[in-house]
Amino acid sequence: MAVYTVSQVSQHVKEVLENDPLLADVLVEGEVSNLRVSSAGHSYFSLKDDQALLNCVMFRGQPGAELLASGSAVLAHGRLQFYEPRGSTDFMVDLAMAAGVGELALELERLTLRLEAEGLFEQSRKRSLPLFPKVIGVVTSPSGAVLHDIQNVLRRRYPLAELLLAPSLVQGPNAAGEIVAAIEGLNRDDRADVIVLARGGGALEELWPFNEEEVARAIYA
Repeated sequence: MAVYTVSQVSQHVKEVLENDPLLADVLVEGEVSNLRVSSAGHSYFSLKDDQALLNCVMFRGQPGAELLASGSAVLAHGRLQFYEPRGSTDFMVDLAMAAGVGELALELERLTLRLEAEGLFEQSRKRSLPLFPKVIGVVTSPSGAVLHDIQNVLRRRYPLAELLLAPSLVQGPNAAGEIVAAIEGLNRDDRADVIVLARGGGALEELWPFNEEEVARAIYA
């Protein structure tokens, strides 16, 4: 039987643990305990259930840190990391949400963070709205009530503007693709001074096409 040094075993454990796809992108629900916040603002705590405990680290500025309190139930996203000098495993948390939040809400938060990291929401990218647009592009369903609402408001408050409709589905599995095509079509047409993407209310699932990554990137472009 081969004999290994402590360093060799620790290195192997680190490689196995940190290269596991499941443990590199994992969502854990548990109760916060032993919370300690350092002078630098980093949070050190445990997530536990009735059978086990995970040591956790959440660096300052990560979203959801304000939800951490001993005894609170949270949903935490992050990755497992093995720290060789201590021989310890830490759950590196990059997002915390209240336990019980839906999968769609979590997916939206993660997408928002990723796009924010890419710079899609930088202030320098924001464009000033024209005060008196001559042509207003509208991306919405041609049969929905929201189009009639927009038309009525324009007639009453700003009749000088021309409305340029780019029809699109606003609900269902094909809606995101149609919304993107409509936005791109208005951009190619180049007559609209501003574009309104609109629909009526609904449940989160019904509104979800507006949260799709491809729609966000089409707006950014």
